[in-house]
Amino acid sequence: MIKFLHLTFVLLSISSFVGRVYLAEKRPEILEQKWIKIGPHIVNSLLLLTGFTLVFQGSWLSAEYGWIIAKLIALLGYVGLGIVAIKSQGDLRWKAFAGALACFVYIAIVAVSKHAFLFF
Repeated sequence: MIKFLHLTFVLLSISSFVGRVYLAEKRPEILEQKWIKIGPHIVNSLLLLTGFTLVFQGSWLSAEYGWIIAKLIALLGYVGLGIVAIKSQGDLRWKAFAGALACFVYIAIVAVSKHAFLFF
């Protein structure tokens, strides 16, 4: 059940990110609505909560846990690049957007493979 919730929050999180970047480009005034400002924080908090729950339920901290640290570092990159993508304009927006999506894909691959290095 927790894994299903976690994957649901993953989909909601990436969807809200893509949607907010689109709105920042096409209709930035909509980003000022309170529910659009607060909603992603709620979803992402629940995403982190379910993620930590899965880590502790799976006893993944008792084994090799480098992949969890790699995911957390990539998450910081995703958040930082996401902020740049939403707040900037022009070429920088799209480069940051692509970088954030690359971080997201890396996080997903590491989550499935449990290996921080993709080539091993």
